[in-house]
Amino acid sequence: MFIEPNFSGERRGWIEVICGSMFSGKTEELIRRLKRARIANLKVEIFKPAIDVRYHESEVVSHDSNSIQSTPIDNSQTILLLANGVDIVGIDEAQFFDDEILHVCERLALNGTRVIVAGLDMDYMGKPFGQMPKLLAIADYITKLHAICVRCGNIAAISYRKTATDGQVLLGEKDVYEPRCRKCYHENFS
Repeated sequence: MFIEPNFSGERRGWIEVICGSMFSGKTEELIRRLKRARIANLKVEIFKPAIDVRYHESEVVSHDSNSIQSTPIDNSQTILLLANGVDIVGIDEAQFFDDEILHVCERLALNGTRVIVAGLDMDYMGKPFGQMPKLLAIADYITKLHAICVRCGNIAAISYRKTATDGQVLLGEKDVYEPRCRKCYHENFS
């Protein structure tokens, strides 16, 4: 899909991706950046997938209970309709969005919008998750955050699923997932 850029204005947009495992602080960092932008009187819009209702139906909420108002959406193309004229677009849980999220982010950046995307880079099996690998490839800036392994205390990069449920998507918190380092994650399978 060709994206026609708007080069008429002075604004320059870019794409930032915040990634890591569950409990690494991705949403916390997203909220921090967006709140700072609001302090600077920039126009900010935040979006999250409508399926994520773990903490709140319309707010992006971190595991530490920090929150920011957002718009839940079912289709990433909706972002283009609702983000017209904003300075910064925040997107949480990007791994749950459809394939068009890549083109949406690219279009926004080409039109002068700063796009900040947060999401899991790997699923519970340690495999690339959703559109995150492609978003990481086109990002101008990448922040990889780590949790702490609950078994050994080293840095954790994988969200270990504690239940035997199948399927890549299972919304949950500490009752369903825990952060693990590579070694502790693989010990369960040897």
